[in-house]
Amino acid sequence: MKKISRKTFIKQSASLGLLTTLVPFASNVWAAGPKLSSTDKKILDRLVRSNDQLTAQLILPENSNPKSYVRQQGYDFAVLTASYCHPESSFHNNPRVLERMEGLTAFLLSQQRADGTMNTGNLESPPDTAFVMEPLCAAAKILRDQSQPALAKVKFDLKKFITNAGEALVTGGIHTPNHRWVLSAALAKINHVYPDERYVNRVDDWLGEGIFIDEDGHYPERSMNYSAVENEAFITMAKLLDKEELLEPVRKNLEMSYYYMEPNGDLVTFDSRRQDQYSHKNIVSQYLNFRYLAIKDNNPFFAGIARQIEGFEGFEAEIVRGGLYYFMEHEILQEEMPPSAPLPRDYAKVFPTSSLARIRREDTTMTIFGGVDWPLIIASGRSISPNFFSYRKGEAILKHIRMSSAFFSMGHFRSDGLEDKDGQYILYKKLQAPYYQPLPQNLRNEAGDYELGPSVDGRFWSKMSFEDRPVSNVKTLESKITIQENKGQADLLIEVTGLEGVPVTVELCFDEGGEFTGVSDVVDTQGNRFLEEGMGSYKNGKDEITFGPGIKKHGNIYRLDGEMYTVHFGTLRTTGNHVYLTGMTPFTHTLTLK
Repeated sequence: MKKISRKTFIKQSASLGLLTTLVPFASNVWAAGPKLSSTDKKILDRLVRSNDQLTAQLILPENSNPKSYVRQQGYDFAVLTASYCHPESSFHNNPRVLERMEGLTAFLLSQQRADGTMNTGNLESPPDTAFVMEPLCAAAKILRDQSQPALAKVKFDLKKFITNAGEALVTGGIHTPNHRWVLSAALAKINHVYPDERYVNRVDDWLGEGIFIDEDGHYPERSMNYSAVENEAFITMAKLLDKEELLEPVRKNLEMSYYYMEPNGDLVTFDSRRQDQYSHKNIVSQYLNFRYLAIKDNNPFFAGIARQIEGFEGFEAEIVRGGLYYFMEHEILQEEMPPSAPLPRDYAKVFPTSSLARIRREDTTMTIFGGVDWPLIIASGRSISPNFFSYRKGEAILKHIRMSSAFFSMGHFRSDGLEDKDGQYILYKKLQAPYYQPLPQNLRNEAGDYELGPSVDGRFWSKMSFEDRPVSNVKTLESKITIQENKGQADLLIEVTGLEGVPVTVELCFDEGGEFTGVSDVVDTQGNRFLEEGMGSYKNGKDEITFGPGIKKHGNIYRLDGEMYTVHFGTLRTTGNHVYLTGMTPFTHTLTLK
């Protein structure tokens, strides 16, 4: 949607006679429903006000003529539907809103492929078509209960679009694990408004594969982004198809998610198998799932988490803004949550399936990651993050620590798991790089045409039949990191031994902004710094992290990713303030953070 200035928005709204709709206070929004707490009531009131503000923008002339299809248009239609149909909305039965709804359904039909799918990134994609069914079927459910003759055309066109899509989803395929459940939930939603036994049969076929959730609470993709999607899908199917058993994995995943949550709602993604392992994700996206089960199960723990989420940055934009249709579709969300249980703020918890530990002492948190998914293969669907530690004190955030060595361009240290030993967390990796001897004579050929395959250490490929060759001159590098936590202080004993004279680089990446003391000036155009000696500090707002002592034995802080990434011109470097400590093997150094 095209953005406009506030001044332009007010001027245009006034010319349309909409100025009084911008901030209605719906004091009696849910009068027919149960008695609500003041907090729940305020959120529900805000939903109507915010939805009206968004509707006022959507019906402006410059926002009324889409040129190409994007999934957002489905959500726009649901927003318009909610305002048109909600009795407390200032746009209730507004003809301008109806005109925009009719325009959108006509446009969606014009963009629909012959098989019922949509092109959005992936071409003629059943999964991407399933995603847009979530808001459109919610709108169809809301419209189903409206009897105004004026709605006949938009209801007819919407049904046509959705049932066309249903034909694609009842036979179409998927790409990723979460697509199965998104597609199935879409079929459950279509069946709810336009019943067809084929939809339910297809859902049962997908569910027949089984739902995997590990002992920690992870779905197969181990992604905080897609777990929110899957949880919503399972809740939808459980509710609409009377499959209560589908809520069990949701409960398990939501409980785990709390312990992956930072005090500000950010979620740990080091162990993700999808793109969010390098990006920001916040627990706000799980709010509706927490709220639903808090009410349905009368669960004080989930209620406490939901209420905490209501105070996080992003709650207004992601949940309240444009979320009215969802609360109208799922009436249970309009009910009051139970009283909140106290939430744990002091714990040390290990998640063995991910080799990950989470430690929290009030507003100080640590994440220790021992690596998972071996051997290292650069591909979507595998966890490949080299981040092994993070540390937060309120607003002062050390996003990650990494370590790399110049050992045959093997790149970043990645531990072979996590050992929890009497309160110490141990990370360990042994690397070996051989040299290769001539092929045995009985395996040679005159054409010199040998098998294309990987070297035995996995660093590169060549037509050398590596696995058939004797090796010699094997070089070894052993890295061990022992982490000890005490009342929020972390001591990291770093030991790198084996081949002598190997440069070792420890990288600390702090959040953007903030102020440093004790570190070097910026040494290049990338903003890199060294901690050469003594203790350094990073301060953001009222919070401060002290770290060190520093050490600098060399200046090798570039091309740390290793040959596997750099030959493809890739990099794992993240945004932030980078500070480096460097040494030579044998390297022993204790890094303290407090």
